[in-house]
Amino acid sequence: MGTMSRGVVFVHSTPAALCPHIEWGMGAVLGVPVHLDWTPQPAERGCLRAEYSWTGPVGASATLTSALRSCQRVRFEVTEDAGPADQGQRYAFTPGLGIFHATTGPHGEIQVSEYRLRTAMATASTSGISLTEALAELLGEPWDCELEVFRYAGEDAPVRWLHRVG
Repeated sequence: MGTMSRGVVFVHSTPAALCPHIEWGMGAVLGVPVHLDWTPQPAERGCLRAEYSWTGPVGASATLTSALRSCQRVRFEVTEDAGPADQGQRYAFTPGLGIFHATTGPHGEIQVSEYRLRTAMATASTSGISLTEALAELLGEPWDCELEVFRYAGEDAPVRWLHRVG
């Protein structure tokens, strides 16, 4: 058996009809049946939310993200904790923005490589956006802005608060 990792899947918003598909997809990735505790999502009428702490092989966060992304009308985040030999991962998805991915350090902070910084600088100088806007994109700020309202649960739902680092 390979190195194991752990993380959390936050399904911020999904139509009820997709709930069984989400559970089946996550179970197929993790190799165990997954049953989520769905609660109403007050930020989007008729939608539900759930979260799930997972354990699986290193890199499972990417496979979980691919499985969830196939549902398309789901807003979600997937995290994978950093291990002794591996960096962590953070994925976010919204139907309007698509997928965001970042490598994270042991405390959950986003790690940006020199190459990505240089690309952001070049993009800013050639595309008419500011360097601040290019760096905000690297840090996932557009996804954070869209998901923030969905992160807050209803009164009786279990809550795991996400906070931006920095």
